[in-house]
Amino acid sequence: MHRHPSTSSARRAVFGLAASAAAAMLFSGAAMAQSKTIYIGMNGGTMEKAYTQYVFPAFEKLYNAKVVVVPGTSSDILAKAQANKDRPQMHVMFLDDGIMVRAIGMGLCEKQRPSAALNEIYPAARFKGDMASGVSLGMTGLAYNAKMFKEKGWAAPTSWMDMADPKYKGKLVFQSMSSSSFGLHGFLMFNRIQGGNDKNVEPGFKAWPTMIGPNVLEYIPSSAKISEMVQTGEAALFPLTPTAVAALKAKGIPVEYAQPKEGSVVLMVGQCVIANNTEPELAQKLTEFLLSPLAQANVLQYGSQIPTNPKAPAVGEGATQVAQITQWMKNAVTVDWESVNANRPTWNARWNKTIER
Repeated sequence: MHRHPSTSSARRAVFGLAASAAAAMLFSGAAMAQSKTIYIGMNGGTMEKAYTQYVFPAFEKLYNAKVVVVPGTSSDILAKAQANKDRPQMHVMFLDDGIMVRAIGMGLCEKQRPSAALNEIYPAARFKGDMASGVSLGMTGLAYNAKMFKEKGWAAPTSWMDMADPKYKGKLVFQSMSSSSFGLHGFLMFNRIQGGNDKNVEPGFKAWPTMIGPNVLEYIPSSAKISEMVQTGEAALFPLTPTAVAALKAKGIPVEYAQPKEGSVVLMVGQCVIANNTEPELAQKLTEFLLSPLAQANVLQYGSQIPTNPKAPAVGEGATQVAQITQWMKNAVTVDWESVNANRPTWNARWNKTIER
């Protein structure tokens, strides 16, 4: 008996045809309007994952573009941008605030054009002359090995000076001042407590070898080894941000953040459009998009990055994190980057020679 194809299968066939015809049209259109690729330099790991999975796809759809991450630390990304200054390989870059100030000074960034999102972000997240803008807010405080603290019956740290407590002898892990913002922040806060300031680091350098030095198990170039050192029970205390602590806790590493009473140090991640890049229009659109409440809400939810746009909706744990950061921002300390950047090469050399031998 001859059966008629069901209406739904006939409809499917029609849809299939329509779809393939549309695809063919799109394909020829795409050949004419080739989708553009835009390269963005940023930290790998949690941050890269949150952006590639939950933020970039919406931008790619909107502008028929492909966003490719060039992963690396701020220092790596800056070095790449500097090496290719005349023929940039990247279009946008994320750098820690202090390094961003250096990049602007080197002429590597171009001014971000006015946009609604740029007007919405916290004033502190707008770099001088809108040469860059903050995409996430953070701060360096202290973090500790919660499992070890519980076993030893230790109270949570409350001050930067806890790093000098003899009970942490051989259990303090400190990021190298010459390669890490966390290490630099920890040293500058210790220096301030010793009576120095961001122009005069003599007190910090003088007191470190007798007060903090004896407690340091290892000076590490970045925070990558911390999770392993907590799990092996080597590390008790280390400078870190609430965001990094949240990322470690999500992986089941027993760490907690502690806000020092002297204040934490503001650590903002900035973004800038790279000067003379091959897609200036698209690069500007990407930086605008990344400041939008939607983009920022997603990076908060999936990457624990604290928004710089107060209009970003925060839910659940994100809302708690934002409330805490807002509280901690009240006595947070900002670094005098102009002065620090001018003197840092000298400080780094001295640090490497006298402290991290």
